[in-house]
Amino acid sequence: MKFFFALLALAVTGSLLNAAPIKVVCTTGMVADVVRNVGGDRVEVKALIGEGVDPHLFKPTRDDVSKMLGADMIFYSGLLLEGRMEDTFKKIGAKGKPVVAIAGELDKTTLSGDEHHPDPHVWMDPVLWAQTVPVVAKALAARDPEGRATFEANAARFTGELKSLDEYVKRVIVTIPAERRVLITAHDAFHYLARATGITVMSIQGISTESEAGVADINRLVDEVVARKIPAVFVESSVPDKNVRAVMEGAAARGHTLVLGGTLFSDAMGAAGTYEGTYKGMLDHNATIITRALGGEAPAGGMSGRLKP
Repeated sequence: MKFFFALLALAVTGSLLNAAPIKVVCTTGMVADVVRNVGGDRVEVKALIGEGVDPHLFKPTRDDVSKMLGADMIFYSGLLLEGRMEDTFKKIGAKGKPVVAIAGELDKTTLSGDEHHPDPHVWMDPVLWAQTVPVVAKALAARDPEGRATFEANAARFTGELKSLDEYVKRVIVTIPAERRVLITAHDAFHYLARATGITVMSIQGISTESEAGVADINRLVDEVVARKIPAVFVESSVPDKNVRAVMEGAAARGHTLVLGGTLFSDAMGAAGTYEGTYKGMLDHNATIITRALGGEAPAGGMSGRLKP
């Protein structure tokens, strides 16, 4: 009898262990959002790079490395977005821990840039970002085979939500008058949005904020703004606004009033716990703010009425 109860206790303990959520560390909020949506209750997710932090420049602290070493799995975006963390990923992966670059597995023909410097901002196109969802589901199922059906069901649901988000983004941006359908930003994080919606994007810096903008870059943007009579420019939550302010001042010196259309989320989402702190909220916010500032039609509360006034 004692032996029977011992076996029962062992079985219960094993079940509890199997039921424990997978401890996952992600780099950006966008990556963490995909993992949370796919993993559901079977994952426990921590994001290293928070609100307003630039992943291009992010270098992990000793505490960050400790968190990654203590996790069961690590997910990051890839395509050199987190360029200063690449060596850390390689060292941790060499120890046998799963380290997954979810955008790194995308079909290279779908990416902008070139083979040596692909544009990493793939989350700006919900259809393209949706292609990372099965990558996450597959990786989680390899770690937790019993959760495969849950991961696949969650992945299907989330993919459907991203399709609806994509439809909203395209629907509102197309309402912007054609001559005003120009998005001026601090750095080139919105090319995939441009490709998906037809809006023209002009930036002061390149695809990485590590590149420096010069006087010529600012003057080039001022010329475009004045010639096209563009009404608004935008700052980004994770990029200093000094270059955008310089464009506004340059336009003003030439008699053209350029207003600040708002703050966009480019390489980081909004505050944790808010709607804008989710991937859907991030893109809903961007599309709604851009559309309204450039003269298009979009509800103030966004696609679901959840945006902050």
